[in-house]
Amino acid sequence: MEIRKIQMTGGASFIVSLPKGWAKSQGIKKNDSVGIIARNDGSLLLMPKISSEQMQREKEFDVSSIEKPIYLFRMLVGAYIEGYNVIVVKSRDRMSPSLSKMVRKFVRGMIGLEIIEETSNSITIKDLLNPAEMPFDKAIKRISSIVSNMHKDALFALRHGDEALSRDIIARDDEVDRLHWLISRQYNAISKNALLAEPLGLSSKKIANYSLISRIIERIGDHAVAISKNNINLMGEKLEGSIIDLILSAGDTSVKIFNDSMGAFFGEDIGAANKNIERISSLVAKCEEIGNIALKQKGKKALSIGYISESIRRVGEYSGDLAEYVINYLV
Repeated sequence: MEIRKIQMTGGASFIVSLPKGWAKSQGIKKNDSVGIIARNDGSLLLMPKISSEQMQREKEFDVSSIEKPIYLFRMLVGAYIEGYNVIVVKSRDRMSPSLSKMVRKFVRGMIGLEIIEETSNSITIKDLLNPAEMPFDKAIKRISSIVSNMHKDALFALRHGDEALSRDIIARDDEVDRLHWLISRQYNAISKNALLAEPLGLSSKKIANYSLISRIIERIGDHAVAISKNNINLMGEKLEGSIIDLILSAGDTSVKIFNDSMGAFFGEDIGAANKNIERISSLVAKCEEIGNIALKQKGKKALSIGYISESIRRVGEYSGDLAEYVINYLV
């Protein structure tokens, strides 16, 4: 850290000189302007570029030696989340149909991307979404609503042995992933240019919380998928009504805890968050009871009931994490 003395000019203004090496590296010249943002912790953020436009960043992938298309998909998702505006996929020779198909799957699965140029050995993807137009609160409300309904439907499908509904829940997880990746991407873009947050009227701290909460909600959605897959495994198996009732009771409790944690977040209610955390112990006790019953079952019935119970418990615990984030943020 460099320490520099504050000086006064004109009897009223405080001034401090900028490090010459830093100014040169940023291309700053005499009479140029810099942006200064006052942060909540009392520090000042100095920005050499004071444009509220998103920086153009390009990432290129050479896929000539990629072994499996899924490897490319994972790298593309990483580039998307990191905030690259232009992604170029190139191959030394003609690109294989499997890789081209995977690129198109990636573009369809993300929000705001379009293929703007394509040849036999390259595909160029561009992001058309402005981070400043991203309503974080609406995106979080949307993703939490999808996940809540996925869990409610998973419990309904278990009660009624509905395989079609279970498969529909599994498919809905793609929408959860799309929204989570978008929130992560927009957070990364804003963290690199704080001026993008100004039109949103949100602090950088709250935006960071949105990103963390989105990740937890995405994991809760994964457990709705896990429950649905085990529902399918139980098709054709006869479950006692008392077992189903106990599972549904625990499931309803976990969904209620999740929804109430989200309500505490949007309502900025520390009291509600604290009360919600205290309800988790009773949910864990119910899940342990279901687990003991599962041990008395045979074959895949025992495994599926045990996995469903574990997912319900994890939903409650993740929801407790959400409530803790609410308390930490508000304090």
